[in-house]
Amino acid sequence: MAHDIVFIPSQLLTADLWAPQVAAFKGKAGCTVASNRSADTIAGIAAALLAAAPKTFSLCAHGMGGFVAFEVLRQAPERVEKLILISTLASADTPAQTARRMGYLKLVEAGDFAKVVEERIPMMIPAERRGDAALVGLVRKMAADTGPEAFLRQQKAIMGRIDSRPSLENIRCPTLLIYGRFDGISTLDHQQEMLTGIKNAKLEIVEDSGHLVPIERPEKANTLIGNWVGL
Repeated sequence: MAHDIVFIPSQLLTADLWAPQVAAFKGKAGCTVASNRSADTIAGIAAALLAAAPKTFSLCAHGMGGFVAFEVLRQAPERVEKLILISTLASADTPAQTARRMGYLKLVEAGDFAKVVEERIPMMIPAERRGDAALVGLVRKMAADTGPEAFLRQQKAIMGRIDSRPSLENIRCPTLLIYGRFDGISTLDHQQEMLTGIKNAKLEIVEDSGHLVPIERPEKANTLIGNWVGL
């Protein structure tokens, strides 16, 4: 392959998030999906990604995967040729966000992982798409495949992450930000922070999508990603 792309999914999501992109780029690029559950720290997940990744690659990250991407760029910036950040943010958790995550941990420890999943769905899927049985079913499947133990590791990693905003200016690779207008987790202000902080960054807003752009609007995501990496 002339080019390699490493994809990173967000918490509660799996390689199924990137199935439309992997299928679209088959024969054009080497596509691998990194684990988002290999450690309970962002640094550990990033180190595992780098150990398994090609020598150089484009990095395409969603949500929590963006936190990992920022750490990859701190650990080995020379290996990342191009960067795509979807539905993510660079700041650390606010106290309110940490409190919500602590509530998730308590629910999981009480054996109510399913309640966590149902609380997250309205944040991930906009109201007008919640009647889409296939989309909602896919999100529930990915959450079930993740499972409570891996979810706990993900939450610990997210809560322990550092604020990546001070290091945005060190990112030198061309960076594409993709944001769904109806995202219930990241905001347009978050995108503006990254757009301002990263040199050579560009923002694309997908007007008819929420948080899950790769599977809500796969054709649009495929076009944006493919054009950015030169496929």
